[in-house]
Amino acid sequence: MPRPYSTKFLSRLDEVVNDHYRVGLRLAKFCVRANLPAKYVAAALQVSRATIHNWFRGAILRGKNEDMALAFINLVEKDLADGVLPAKSIKDAKAYIEDMIGKPI
Repeated sequence: MPRPYSTKFLSRLDEVVNDHYRVGLRLAKFCVRANLPAKYVAAALQVSRATIHNWFRGAILRGKNEDMALAFINLVEKDLADGVLPAKSIKDAKAYIEDMIGKPI
């Protein structure tokens, strides 16, 4: 079962100035706004949950991971604008990601 983002993490994320050069920080902000747990984001991006947490804390993404993360951000941003997101529950977040990747997680 995915856990919600900690208040410590959320407060640190709020302190980050718009750093468009750090894809992981942008990814974190969109995932928080969309109410998508790191566990499900990791499944969508085909990386480990630990990798997602590293990216959320500013680690640099390289190559195909950066491309996939940017595509994911664009989809989430569009769905936030269209009212599809934020997910209202963990169940909804899981269903959203499963629909996105086309298979159960």
